[in-house]
Amino acid sequence: MTLQQLKYIIAIVESGSITTAAQRLFIAQPSLSKSVAELEKEMGITIFNRSNRGVYLSEEGTKFLSYARQIVEQTELLESEYKSAPPPNRAFAVSSQHYAFVVNAFVELVREYGRDKYEFTLRELKTAEIIEDVRTRRSDIGVLYLCDFNREVIRHILQNEELQFECLFTAKPHVFVSKDNPLVGRKSVTLDDLKAFPRLTYDQGVKNSFYFAEELHITAVSPKNIVVSDRATLFNLLIGLDGYTISSGVLSTDLNGSNIVSIPLESHEIMEIGYIFTTDRPMNELTKRYLEHLRKYIENFRVT
Repeated sequence: MTLQQLKYIIAIVESGSITTAAQRLFIAQPSLSKSVAELEKEMGITIFNRSNRGVYLSEEGTKFLSYARQIVEQTELLESEYKSAPPPNRAFAVSSQHYAFVVNAFVELVREYGRDKYEFTLRELKTAEIIEDVRTRRSDIGVLYLCDFNREVIRHILQNEELQFECLFTAKPHVFVSKDNPLVGRKSVTLDDLKAFPRLTYDQGVKNSFYFAEELHITAVSPKNIVVSDRATLFNLLIGLDGYTISSGVLSTDLNGSNIVSIPLESHEIMEIGYIFTTDRPMNELTKRYLEHLRKYIENFRVT
């Protein structure tokens, strides 16, 4: 079965006869009849009933026509999108753990791009999904972090997938809490101080290894635990339940408002936040520009 054969069927139905359709299609009538017969044989159905007055759709043919029209119409949509005009340019894609600074830099890049037609992609994903996105080139880069706890495992995975990690900045761990949390006002907090509050962490799906966690000290004892899948939910629960999450300390009031505050966490760990990329192709200019926006934002707002 070919797309051309489907177009032939539609033309015959619209013309009311094979002879008229052949004239419209500028092909010989015997060739058109042969093509229809071959399609009927391949599909194992009778599409047209024949009479002295011409041809008309059989019951099977009526059903077949509905499918044929769908295929031809979808093909025409594709052709009009990609043949009549240049396709949208997938200019840049980034996959990331849940960091506000990634979003801020993304906003600046899109604003700077300034074209009438484009396609940018930002995905906040699970750690394993970020690595897979970059490996399969679905994203140009992925943003995640390394620490003493996960570094060996993550680097081993990256090496096997022929990906490279480049550090953007290092940060001492902080906790994000509501501005009304009883811990606010302290110069720092300890893991023991946090045990009275719900710990919020991001879901890592089926690959729920401690090494893939977005939060430091994931193996530390915590009596109260809540797992979420997105940043908005996490921040709402920080406020509503006086919870906490462990992160880099880089907050964006533009995105998160002033209801969340950051407190240093007493810890020996250091977060090495960076991006991963494939090593077998050059980085495009928009990716380089995005990284410039990222570094600029971090320099202006990061907390150490």
